[in-house]
Order: sequence, then structure tokens, then C-alpha cells
Amino acid sequence: MTKLTREKFLEIFPALDRGSHRLVDEILACGHFAITPGNAILQLEGQYCASLGFMIFGEKRIYKVSETGREITLYEVGTGEVCILNATCILSNTLCPVNAVSLNEVGMLLLPPNDFRDLVDRYAEMRTYIFSLVSQNIASTIELIMEVVFKRMDDRLMDYLVEKSEEGKLFATHQKIASDLGTAREVVSRLLKDFERKHLIALSKSRIELINF
Repeated sequence: MTKLTREKFLEIFPALDRGSHRLVDEILACGHFAITPGNAILQLEGQYCASLGFMIFGEKRIYKVSETGREITLYEVGTGEVCILNATCILSNTLCPVNAVSLNEVGMLLLPPNDFRDLVDRYAEMRTYIFSLVSQNIASTIELIMEVVFKRMDDRLMDYLVEKSEEGKLFATHQKIASDLGTAREVVSRLLKDFERKHLIALSKSRIELINF
């Protein structure tokens, strides 16, 4: 993609087509399009956010790392989305509390912090868009906390396999699943083996096939 047109941007971000046409024109004028390969670090915890990324294609993972090195996925940002922690850190001029990595090749329209803050100040529809993202993020964060605190790990793992699989198959390492669920790889491997013994799944290298879910 050599140029991001106004029509293409609004096709991906229809929520920004509800107010002044000047808002989108200014976003496109101030931002620049960039492509990043998969498995690339996009943001490190403790750094200032260099830009706000409108996801044109691809996915990135937002996660935390504990003092012992264990990871937990907070959420993923895909096509047509903006990372709300990215946005709020820019608005408050605070350090980013999370890490971000590309899951595959991603294309983003990167908006400089000063331009983003200026657009939020001048356009009510931009404020409405960001506030709606904040509301959605709070709801998903509460759901994650409820799962981690109150739900058994085997139930969370079952739900994960069903949600992430396509046509009954999931291609992922045990470490990737553990990082997404915020647990140890050994726990995931043990539970998967238990599922296999119960004839719920079939395991092979980096592949899980659902049988009796």
C-alpha cells in the first residue's frame, strides 16, 4: 500500500465518518503510513509513546511482564482499532505501562502525539471516539480480571482453545498460550496432556486439534 486514501481509511474506521470531513483529512495529512514485520517490538513498558497508531491491517499484542519474566496478554489490537493505552498515555503525557509486539505484518497510520492532542482538543467526534474506546477497554479489563481471579485455569484454557481455533485447529506453541493466559508453560502443557488423555484434543508439534469440545 503506497498511499492511504480517505475512502480506504473511512472503510476501516467508519466511526470517524460521523462528523466533520476535515477531521479525517487532518489525520491523513498529519500521519504517515508505516509497515512493520511480524514479531517486532512496537512499544516497551516505561517509554513514552512516539505516536498513535491507527491499525490499517495486521494485529499487535499488548502485554505485561512480571518480575519473574512471566507474561500475560491484556488484549490484542487488530484492523480498524486503536490501542487505548497508547492513546491515554499520549493524552496524559505519561510513560506507557505495557509492551506491544506485532503478531504478523502490520500496517499503521502513525499520528504524532502533538497532532493527536490537538485533534482531540478541536474535534468533538475525536473525543467521542476515544471515550468510546476507553469504555470498551474498561469492560474488557474487568472481564479479564474476573477470569484470572475467579475462573479455573482448565476452564480458561478450554475457552481459549475454542475461541482461537479455526475449523477445529489451533496453531500455537504452549509458551504462546501460556503468555496469553498469564500462566506458566508447564501448566499449559500439563492441562493439554490431560485434555488429550480425555480425548478432547489431539496434540502435535505447534498444533492442537479439537475433537470433542
